Amino acid sequence: MPTKILRSSWTSGSASGRPGPVLVSITDFAPRRITDLPGIYRAARRLASGWQELDGAHGMWLWAERTGRRCGAVAVWRDHAALRRFVGWPPHVEIMRAYHGRGELTSATWSSDTFHPGDVWARAQAELLAARTT
Repeated sequence: MPTKILRSSWTSGSASGRPGPVLVSITDFAPRRITDLPGIYRAARRLASGWQELDGAHGMWLWAERTGRRCGAVAVWRDHAALRRFVGWPPHVEIMRAYHGRGELTSATWSSDTFHPGDVWARAQAELLAARTT
């Protein structure tokens, strides 16, 4: 059976709708125990609830494999500085500490001159599906 990736609705950030180049980041977390997924989901939703306060965040989608073996986010940023601010954002740091060592985390980024949600999601999904087969 082909892998099915589910995604949340778009969560807008403070830079939503602004023109110009963007930086896209993908996080991919494979928890060691499937029983960690409810806590991971709650933590991700808490982060999403504060997305509007993040300077330089266009927005993001949460995603998960239907099997529950992998989950993460596809986020769109104004630039690398905005992504670095998010990485150091206290709620994000707290969650990373809480789940450190509970699975394998990978990430990737790419830049684009423009932001077209359908194009970004299609590329992210292709990269996530390719990562599963490697």
